[in-house]
Amino acid sequence: MSSLPSFDTENEPKIARSVEKFFKDYKVMELLRRCGLRKSKGIPLWSILSYIFSNVFPDRSMYMQQKYGKCTAGFSKNTYYRFMQNPHINWLRFTILLAERIVNGHLKDLTSDQRADCFVFDDSPYSRTGYKKTELAAKVFDHVSMTYKKGFRMMTMGWTDGSSFVPIASSLLSSKNDQNVIGTT
Repeated sequence: MSSLPSFDTENEPKIARSVEKFFKDYKVMELLRRCGLRKSKGIPLWSILSYIFSNVFPDRSMYMQQKYGKCTAGFSKNTYYRFMQNPHINWLRFTILLAERIVNGHLKDLTSDQRADCFVFDDSPYSRTGYKKTELAAKVFDHVSMTYKKGFRMMTMGWTDGSSFVPIASSLLSSKNDQNVIGTT
């Protein structure tokens, strides 16, 4: 058995069409502009965003694609990383607005009036290997196993109707106790 990752190019057009339909149905580009996304020249935002969203489904990174010569991005890794690290984009606001559009525009109509809608807050542990070089990684307490894990707590807020769950916002949390912080600061 090969240890090389498989690159499923057969489903790429289907994934690209699904991502394009999602962008149009929920007006993703309009939401991003409302959240501070501005681009005046170079690669179109649509290309970068559709590449990022499409990469989630085959579970492969740009790095692995480039390493094995299967990168179909059409732009450099510098363009990709500059876009992801753009300080003018309010990603938290974007995820909140997108979740609101999905819930109110699609899921509310599918939910029975007798079913209660609610917000869920969860602080699951997010274990991290290579934590010594990860900024603010810490020993955090896991309430399920009653042990300390090395990594972060991932605070997640989501909406649920009892059968569907839509994540709204999330944040990685370190320890407030400086003695538990084991990553670089």
